[in-house]
Amino acid sequence: MIFDNIWMIAAFWMGLAFLASLISIRTGISVALIEILVGVTVGNLHSGGHALLHTTEWTNFLALLGSGVLTFLAGAEIDPASLRANLRASLSIGILSFALPFVSVWLFAQFVLGWPLHQAQIAGIALSTTSVAVVYAVMIEGRLSETAMGKTILAACFITDFGTVLALGTLFADFNIWLLVFVVVMCVTLWFMPRWTKFIIVRLGATRVSEPEVKFIFLVLFFLGGLASAAKSEAVLPAYLVGLVVAGVFLRDKTLVHRMRTIAFTIFTPFYFIKAGLYVSLPALWAALGVIAVLLLLKLATKFLGVWPLTKVFYMRTREANYTTLLMATGLTFGTISALFGLQNKIIDERQYTVLVTVVILSALVPTLIAQKFFQPTIETMVEWGRTYSERINHKQQRQPAPSGK
Repeated sequence: MIFDNIWMIAAFWMGLAFLASLISIRTGISVALIEILVGVTVGNLHSGGHALLHTTEWTNFLALLGSGVLTFLAGAEIDPASLRANLRASLSIGILSFALPFVSVWLFAQFVLGWPLHQAQIAGIALSTTSVAVVYAVMIEGRLSETAMGKTILAACFITDFGTVLALGTLFADFNIWLLVFVVVMCVTLWFMPRWTKFIIVRLGATRVSEPEVKFIFLVLFFLGGLASAAKSEAVLPAYLVGLVVAGVFLRDKTLVHRMRTIAFTIFTPFYFIKAGLYVSLPALWAALGVIAVLLLLKLATKFLGVWPLTKVFYMRTREANYTTLLMATGLTFGTISALFGLQNKIIDERQYTVLVTVVILSALVPTLIAQKFFQPTIETMVEWGRTYSERINHKQQRQPAPSGK
C-alpha cells in the first residue's frame, strides 16, 4: 500500500498543508482554520473501506509538538510591561470567559440533557475554553499580536485556559508524587529560565548555525512536557508558562522569535490543525445535530454574556468588542484535551466524546470566520485602544484623592 510508506504519508500531509496555504492566501481566511476544514473534509473520505487520511505515532507527536510550540510562542509574544498595564482587563475578561460557560454548560448537560454529574462537569470544562493556538495564529497573520489589544486578548486566553486546567485538576486530577515533582521542578525552571535563556543567547547564540538557543528552548519544553505527562497533566500548560517568563528576553531578540515561529508554522502546526479536523465525524455530526447545535449556541451565548459587556467597560468600540468576544469564544486545544481525558478515563462514552469534540472544533471555526470576515480591526485601531485605555486609567488614578496623613 502506498500509504504504508512513511515518505508518502509525510508527502500527503504536507500536500494538504500546502493546499491549505494556497486557499488561505486566496480567501484571506486564517490558514489554521483552512487546515482544520481540510482535515474535516479529507478525514471523512474513504477508500477501500478505510479512511483516506489517518494518523500515525509520528504524526501524533508532531501534532502534539505543534500545540506545545504554538502555545509557547503565544506566551512569548506577551510583553510583560503591556501585560501589567492591561492586567485588570485581561483578568476580568479571562475569568468570566471561563466561569460563565463552565457553569452554564455543566448545569445544562446535567439537568437538561440528563448527563450524570461527572460527565456534565467534563462537558462544562471542554466548552469553557478559549483556543490560544487559534487566536495566536489569527493574530500573527493579521500582524495584531504586537499591539496592546492583541496582547490583552492573548493574556485573557491564557487566564481562561488556566481556569480550565485548574477545574480539570481540582475535579479529576490524580494527586500523586509525580504531580508534586512536576510542580516543584516547573516552579524552579520558571524562576531560572529568563537568566538561562539570556545567558545562552549572549554567550552562545549570536549568529551560530547550530542555533543552540532554539535547541535549549526545545529541550526545556520536551523535559517539562515529559514531567507533565508523567503527572497526568498536559504539556501545553508548562509551554505557555515558559513562554510567559522568557517573553522579556524574546522582546529584545525578535530574530529568535521569528526563527521559532517559522519552524512552528512550517512543520509542526499543520499536523496539529489538520489532525484536529480529523476528530469531526460527519455521520456522527448529523446523528446528534440538535445537541451539537444547542451546545455550540450555549457556548457562544455565554461567552458573549461574559465578555462583551466587559469589553465596553474597558473602552473598546463596538467593532473591536465584537472581534474580541468572538475570539474568546473559540476553542480547540484544551477543549479536545478535556474531552479526550474524559473518554480515556471512562468518564464519558464515545457518543458524548464525539458530540463535545465536534462542538469544540466548530467553536474554533464559526466565531473565527465571523470575526475575520465582519469585524477584523486594523492595527491602527488596536494601537489606538491601547493608548486610550492607558490614558483613561492614568486619568482615573490622578483624580483619586491622596490618602490623608495623620
